[in-house]
Amino acid sequence: MQNNNLEKQPGQVIEALPSLLFKVKMETGREVLAHLAGRLRINRIKVLPGDRVLVEISPYDEKRGRIVYRLK
Repeated sequence: MQNNNLEKQPGQVIEALPSLLFKVKMETGREVLAHLAGRLRINRIKVLPGDRVLVEISPYDEKRGRIVYRLK
């Protein structure tokens, strides 16, 4: 089940926090606290500081999101 009304933006991971949380600096300049999507956990995709990622921003809280793709 996929929710298509979420805003997806690219950003760069700047810090890895406990329990699979990451601080991501978006291209717009704001910082977002993001967790890993289930598909990335199941396929054991590693996300490290410095990686470029695609983040779905929550419509309820602009400072939270979900990492859905690791860009090359």
